[in-house]
Amino acid sequence: MSTGPTKSTPNGFENSLRPEEEQNKIDEMRKLIGPLSGKLALYCSDASISRYLAAQSWNVKKAAKMLKASLKWRLDFMPEEIRWDDVASEAETGKIYRSNYKDKHGRPVLVMRPRCQNTKSVEGQMKYLVYCMENAVVNLPEDQEQMIWLVDFHGYTLSNFSIKVTKETAHILQDYYPERLGIAILYDAPKIFEPFWKHLHLITRQPIILFI
Repeated sequence: MSTGPTKSTPNGFENSLRPEEEQNKIDEMRKLIGPLSGKLALYCSDASISRYLAAQSWNVKKAAKMLKASLKWRLDFMPEEIRWDDVASEAETGKIYRSNYKDKHGRPVLVMRPRCQNTKSVEGQMKYLVYCMENAVVNLPEDQEQMIWLVDFHGYTLSNFSIKVTKETAHILQDYYPERLGIAILYDAPKIFEPFWKHLHLITRQPIILFI
């Protein structure tokens, strides 16, 4: 089962605005967010603000609220400060990794293998997820804002399933990495996950979800 693509910009997310209209909304967003400094100022590039606007159907107030929540999370969670030593134990089985290949648009591919889950720590698993997301973002081409997920469920059993981890994963990806997902390819996905991915697609609108 797959969902059809929507009209997209070269960066991948939907945009029906003229360039000047988009820039006006970005400028409005900056006024609502207020002055920023340091890493938060670097994070709030025009491209980043556009992603939040796209995630909220170009509603400036909703997008500003979403972005402010992300900025608070980044101050508290400090994703850019996570180092390999902090997540090495989570990475031992290769349950998430950035592949050495990209799609035809130059987007990096994150491979996820849920069957390789090796810990019970939700905090540790989320820290590793964020580490992998940040690593993928850093490796995006200059003209790209999105990445590909290849989720390989081969060998997966319900003993690997955690509703808490699933919900927290969705929360982080939807709220703090909006419009980062270009295509999610689910290989051999159990039926139990269909509602989760359909919900994720409805929330984010842009991702193209494929069930194989």
